[in-house]
Formats: sequence, C-alpha cells, structure tokens
Amino acid sequence: MEKDISFDSDGLKLSGIMHTPDNFKSGEKSPAFLILHGFGTSKDGSTPEILANMLCDWGYIALRFDFRSCGDSEGERGLVRCLDQVSDTQNAVSWLSEQSEVDPKRIGVIGHSFGAAVAVYAGGVDKRIAAVISSCGWGDGDTKFQLQHTGEDWDKFKRSLDEGKRRRDAGEADLKMSRWEIVPIPEHLRGNMGKNVIMEFPSETAQSMFDFRANDVVSQISPRPLLLFHASDDSVTPTDQSLQLFEHAGQPTDLLLISGTDHFPFSDGNSRPRDSVKAWLNEYFPA
Repeated sequence: MEKDISFDSDGLKLSGIMHTPDNFKSGEKSPAFLILHGFGTSKDGSTPEILANMLCDWGYIALRFDFRSCGDSEGERGLVRCLDQVSDTQNAVSWLSEQSEVDPKRIGVIGHSFGAAVAVYAGGVDKRIAAVISSCGWGDGDTKFQLQHTGEDWDKFKRSLDEGKRRRDAGEADLKMSRWEIVPIPEHLRGNMGKNVIMEFPSETAQSMFDFRANDVVSQISPRPLLLFHASDDSVTPTDQSLQLFEHAGQPTDLLLISGTDHFPFSDGNSRPRDSVKAWLNEYFPA
C-alpha cells in the first residue's frame, strides 16, 4: 500500500510516499526505513522506488521523500546543501517515529550515492537511527571530486568553486553549474536517474559537497550496524570512497563490493545486490 504524505523540515513542506506491507496488521508496530535519493534527483527516481518496494516486500515500512529544493518538496530549486539534507533526514525520522504503525526504536536509513553520504552522516549524528545502509556512497567530498575530475577538468572545477565564492562574498548572484560539471555520469547510465531531475545548481551546492565529510562522523554509528555497499568498479562515485568510510568506521560494519554492476546496482536486474542486502538485514536488522 502506498500513501502520499508530507512533513515539515525547518519550515519547509517536504513531499513523500509511504509504503506499507500488504500483510501489515492493524495495531502492530513495524520496523521502517527512510530512503534517501541521489544528487538532484527525487523520490520518483528508479532507485528510491525500487528500494521502497524491495524493503516493503521484505516486511519493512518504507518512506521515500524529496529533500528540500528537489522533486515536489518546497525550497529554492537546485539549492542543494549537504547539511540541509542531513536536517531533512532527521526531521523525517521525527515524523516517521510518530506514526502509529512504526516502531520508533527500529528506524533505519538507506541512501544511494549523494543520499548515501547523507545517510552515513545522519546516522553518525543522530542516535535514533537504528541501522544505516550506504549504496555507492562517499565519505570525503574533496577526494571524491578529485577522482571524478582529472587534469584540466579538475582545474576548471576548482576555478568554478573559487569564482562562486567570490561572487557570493561580493553579494553577487552565484555562478550556475550544470549537473555534469559537478558530477559526471556516463551517458548510458543517465536514464536511471528518473523524473524531476535538476540540471543546474548554484556553485554553493558543489562547495557544500566539496566540504562534506561523512568520514568524520561514521565511527559514531557504532555499535549500531552499518553496511557499505558499492559497485566494485563504479564509474560515477569512486569505489575508493566506501573503502575510506570502512577505514574510519567502527563495528559492526560490513563492506560489500559487487562485481558485474555499475553505479545503479539495483536497477539492472541483477539479483546479487538484492540478495546481499537481504542477507545483511536478516543478520543485523531483521523485519
């Protein structure tokens, strides 16, 4: 069963869809997952919808929602900032914990790509989050961008950040950057992003990502369970980023690298990513 919902986050109305298992019985309290979408996409992207249906089939309530400034949520379109999204995640936890059908002590967070970095950071700073799954995520914006942009592209990217900062400091309109200037994605993978995709951002968005370090707080998730899931040869978010997160994490943390898939591992019909996540959930966060 799917239900359109909305909740408040720092004075903004965020839009979401709540999935409830078909066999849910009135009066029960179920474990739940928040599903965090990727960079400038929305809850209606292929990965959030796939994850919501997958988790719901396994007995979890699932809430996919649009971060502020994305999708159907309020906020200046394109003004995507990492710490704002962490706040949105915490406010989503607050809303979900108040729902009668949800066990407030068993709310997990799963994020993909940008959403994975936010999931790890939110799990590190908010003890109410009971489990964290990072899918193709990242822990250090600086090193991530250096691996995504090489040679002249890196120099151009850094000049854009510097020019954007100069404009903002001078009270001028911020420099606009295309999503491909910020996060390059091979053309054959772009169809996986879904609907409501933002194509242009202020340079403040790129600066926010550059400064964001989930590595600094990932150890604080322990002793709650963490799964770092990544394509072993990711052409969008360098696989090295999950290795860095693992080095900084406490226990229990599992690092799972899957071959034969790319940045959208749940969208290509490969059953191994689903089976691997299900096995991890059975061990650490069963429905």
